[in-house]
Amino acid sequence: MTITLYELAGADAERRFSPFVWRSRMALLHKGLAYEGRPWRFTEKEAIAFSGQGKVPVLVDGDATVADSWEIACYLETVYPDRPSLFGGEAGREGARFVQSWFDMTAIRFVAQIVMADVHAVLHEDDKDYFRTTREERFGKTLEEVSGDPAGARAGLTQALAPMRAILKTQPYLAGDAPNYMDYIPFGAFMWARCVSPLKLLEADDPVEAWRQRLLDAHDGAARRATCSEAD
Repeated sequence: MTITLYELAGADAERRFSPFVWRSRMALLHKGLAYEGRPWRFTEKEAIAFSGQGKVPVLVDGDATVADSWEIACYLETVYPDRPSLFGGEAGREGARFVQSWFDMTAIRFVAQIVMADVHAVLHEDDKDYFRTTREERFGKTLEEVSGDPAGARAGLTQALAPMRAILKTQPYLAGDAPNYMDYIPFGAFMWARCVSPLKLLEADDPVEAWRQRLLDAHDGAARRATCSEAD
């Protein structure tokens, strides 16, 4: 049976921009698993009610339903052990768990500040009020205020990525000579920005930018071909 992945989409159903969905997309590509990406929007809660919660990604594989990008990665690693490993063993799994905790507690908030108003602009009309209300409650300010200092947020992101940059000065990927889920965690946030915003997050000579470009070309350039706002 075909694997189905429910993916957050904008007004253009081909614009799939969730950073967490992108983690799962890259995991499926890494495993070489065919799947159907099914567009989903914020106000379509009933479409994924079967998963017992209201967020994407949601993966359906036969009788199995898995929500949450980390749980999806662990599921794919367990159920498809004959495919390329997402973690490279238990130590790698725990390393990826650390990368996720570090990135989600530090760097991703600066990406959010940069792209928040751009996300609203690409949404379907049915989602715009929901998104504005929920995000403004979360941030305690308007979307325009959240994204009102892109230069400052970019500087914050550059500083937050210092540990990652140090690693990428000595090797092409966080995982070493080839990417794995450790790389797909932060890459999801960069795809979030690429899909919704024309703004550049990194300097051209930044080792993190070179890493991002390599991942855009990984898996036959699947990420580079995605519907996006960034110009190559």
